[in-house]
Amino acid sequence: MKKLLFILLAISIVACKEEPKDYVTFSGKITDKNSDSVVVRSRSYSKTIEVNEDGTFKDTLKVDAGVYNFFDGNESSNLYLKNGYDIAMTLDTKEFDETITYSGNGSEHSNFLAEKALLEEDLLDFEKFLTLDESEVEPAMEDVKIKLEEFYNSNKNVDTSLTNSALKNLEPMMNYYKKSVADKIYLETKLGKGTPSPTFEAFENYDGSTTSLSDLKGKFVYVDVWATWCGPCKREIPSLKKVEADYHGKDIAFVSLSIDDDRSHGGSWDKAKEDWKAMVADKELGGIQLFAPKGWQTDFVREYKINGIPRFILIDPNGQIVSADAPRPSDPKLKDLFTELKI
Repeated sequence: MKKLLFILLAISIVACKEEPKDYVTFSGKITDKNSDSVVVRSRSYSKTIEVNEDGTFKDTLKVDAGVYNFFDGNESSNLYLKNGYDIAMTLDTKEFDETITYSGNGSEHSNFLAEKALLEEDLLDFEKFLTLDESEVEPAMEDVKIKLEEFYNSNKNVDTSLTNSALKNLEPMMNYYKKSVADKIYLETKLGKGTPSPTFEAFENYDGSTTSLSDLKGKFVYVDVWATWCGPCKREIPSLKKVEADYHGKDIAFVSLSIDDDRSHGGSWDKAKEDWKAMVADKELGGIQLFAPKGWQTDFVREYKINGIPRFILIDPNGQIVSADAPRPSDPKLKDLFTELKI
């Protein structure tokens, strides 16, 4: 009889034991919500979750273990999800990154990602490095690298895929950041306001003629460096057209310089030029439309340290730089600058 009771007890224990969940429970509370829904997404997954009037939300998600992006309609942050986790998030949208915290089963991994993002933002404060002398930049960067490495290694309870990835990406991230700071310092010193602008000679115009920077002497020159494949460049087109129309007849020339090249057009320079001309016609682009003869490798582009587009440059009537990194057409500061220059 006792043996039978033990067997029945064992069976009841097994029956009551919960099976592992094949989903994540994700809930949260958002203060000053930006939207009536939030999105959890990756390259291969997307789930929209409704947010209640009081900022609360809750849903279950079936996922592959990994890093996902949380988007509240205005800002985003990364979190780590794995089936079986039960994670609760809290945040205040007025201080988005500073207030994100997670609790519950599996929350330590997402807290690591949130703390990592905040620490990197703080230590890699671009403006802070620009206040240093050139000789101080390298030691300061090395100090940042040491602090980040110590932080990554100190999180022993975090999934090793996250810490290993952070350590692997540390050197490339620091190298990229060093270059960005060096380029910015170069722009503000070697290409600062009042210094002679790099020039371009006989660049091909859309209509088949050629244009040199010297042809535009006596006018301000606003240069838009762009490419047909560049989404942010194309988003500036309506604003650029409006600025051109507002300043039509003023002492300013608007130059758009395409850096389309063979690499971005199937290995063909002819195709690059065809696509450039087609977009100029299709979008009815105004101003002076030029084609950079060597794309990214064009001297004018290289001398201005252009590594990303769109990039806008403003040159004065004497060929001197006003701004090597001028406001975009969509930025109200551009017209403020034009007003200040009495254009």
